[in-house]
Amino acid sequence: MNLAAAIHQRLAALAPESIELLDESGQHVGHAGAASGGSHFSLVIVSAQFAGLGTLARHRKVYELLGPLMQHDIHALAIRALTPDEL
Repeated sequence: MNLAAAIHQRLAALAPESIELLDESGQHVGHAGAASGGSHFSLVIVSAQFAGLGTLARHRKVYELLGPLMQHDIHALAIRALTPDEL
């Protein structure tokens, strides 16, 4: 399973209405964190489970689900976490 598929699989626990995951690693060529490739991502995720949560709590939910991927495989992750009402 590739890294993007692993991210999608783990985030499925949020029952997202949509996920837009962009691999931006190509924009970081030469950066030390890009040496292993595929490690810079931008994420837009829409889930009703974010209702009533602030930005920090939403990001924590995402980080918790990604777990060890954040420690080893993902060097950078820009997150935009929304509820369906915020679209």
